[in-house]
Amino acid sequence: MDIIRSVTEMRKRVVSAQAAGQTISFVPTMGFLHQGHLSLLEEGRRRGDLLVLSIFINPTQFGPGEDLDDYPRDLEQDSQLAQQAGVDIIFVPEAKAMYPPGYATYVDVEGISETLCGTSRPGHFRGVCTIVSKLFNIIQPQVAIFGNKDFQQLAVIKRMTLDMNLPVEILGLPIFREADGLAMSSRNVYLSPDQRRQALVLSQSLATAKELVAAGELDCATIIVQLKKYIDQQPDVRIDYVQICHQLTLEDQNRVDADSVLLLAVFIGKTRLIDNSFLVIKND
Repeated sequence: MDIIRSVTEMRKRVVSAQAAGQTISFVPTMGFLHQGHLSLLEEGRRRGDLLVLSIFINPTQFGPGEDLDDYPRDLEQDSQLAQQAGVDIIFVPEAKAMYPPGYATYVDVEGISETLCGTSRPGHFRGVCTIVSKLFNIIQPQVAIFGNKDFQQLAVIKRMTLDMNLPVEILGLPIFREADGLAMSSRNVYLSPDQRRQALVLSQSLATAKELVAAGELDCATIIVQLKKYIDQQPDVRIDYVQICHQLTLEDQNRVDADSVLLLAVFIGKTRLIDNSFLVIKND
């Protein structure tokens, strides 16, 4: 396994892989890997001849007062886990290489990026789409693999890839959870033991919503009111949003149907966590 920091060197490896007829699978991350990331890498190993993992804490997707400086970092541990997962290359570019002096070009996806996290984190998805498009240009993968926990991010990236005619298959994999149901996140490390316990309100709210739907409650407003009451019982938890949206457009829905996805975002102390789930089990 190689660790590459230079954009030029990464491009050379891509050219060599293409010349050899290799397919490239790609997993973009901000590092501090957990089992959820490893599940993406395992799929990437199956899908490509050359598996590339990027680790880059992207400054343009963090807003003022967010945790850019405090975001957890451990490249040594990440490298060990990546090697065990069969990664061929870890691409770890420096911020000055991705955003050199005078940088002035950004990718902005309208509409779908302006709700949910886009409301509470203005400019976030502009930063996400900019860095992902840059990484796609450098690495030129046939498939890029993301987790469904960042549901809106996945939807925005799919929209960007389609609109920009990028020759990349975007694959989303199921949320990887702790044994007690908490969605795995690098930011979980911020939580105190008591906050960690309160964080279970996310997965418990998803389960409650599914129970309501199974019992016949399909009015979105009614479900949302009940979930907000439930979440508000936790002393350290502050709701960012509780919304039921169409899975493709992310527009709010009035009644639950086969395309309904429940999306949650809360602050637990200073830590912002998200989660989501479909509310109706689909028939394949």
